Amino acid sequence: MSKQDKQYNKRMEELQLELIGLNRWLQRSGKRLAVIFEGRDAAGKGGTIKRITERMDTRGYRVAALGKPDEVEAKQWYFQRYVAHLPTAGEFVLFDRSWYNRAVIEPLMGFCTDAQYEAFLDAVPAFEKLLTDDGIILLKYWLTVDQKEQEKRFADRAKDPLKRWKLSPVDLASRTKYAQLGHLRDTMIERTHASSAPWFLVDFNDQKRGRINLIQHLLEQVPRHETPTPAVKLKPLKGKPKRERVTEKALWVPNAFSD
Repeated sequence: MSKQDKQYNKRMEELQLELIGLNRWLQRSGKRLAVIFEGRDAAGKGGTIKRITERMDTRGYRVAALGKPDEVEAKQWYFQRYVAHLPTAGEFVLFDRSWYNRAVIEPLMGFCTDAQYEAFLDAVPAFEKLLTDDGIILLKYWLTVDQKEQEKRFADRAKDPLKRWKLSPVDLASRTKYAQLGHLRDTMIERTHASSAPWFLVDFNDQKRGRINLIQHLLEQVPRHETPTPAVKLKPLKGKPKRERVTEKALWVPNAFSD
């Protein structure tokens, strides 16, 4: 392992320990935290969300990664299906893409009309003000990646069967629209950035550095949450340790590894 990788792992472990404290603080205080992760395809949204949550109590967070709306959802108020995923008291919700699909992906791919696009941009500030006025802490991150680096990641996904599922038809169709997507992003930020619901840009050309910077920044945006995990002292067991009881009617799973 390189020195750089060791430094990354050490810093990530420190930040994940702080995230556990954040999770405990949310649960104790009843505060609600919603964080939106947006960015170009292959920017690193999923990997960052995984690093944030992998050490957390699974009961204290949810990841909202909504797919294409069904026939019923398509006829609802646009924000309706996202409202159902907002955090409740003591909860942390991470949106892997969000209602901002209508600001970038949908107009880029022709999935919405110009009128729907403009109506969305007009409505977002008021919608998000309702959320923050009600006490939800809302943070919005855009993960930036240059086209050359994005193409390298696409090529890596295309040749790796374990990653190929990440390349959706929309991803492939949007490859040639890098500049257009950038213009849509700029318009989105110009019209939806607010002090109560700000946009933050994070350089993700180096994914490891981007993850560290984003997580550290996220922790700095939340009110003080120093809630250290209390030490636990295990008392010695009495008697001889027991073996797992075997039930005859249950079937053993064969051992795939020989000793």
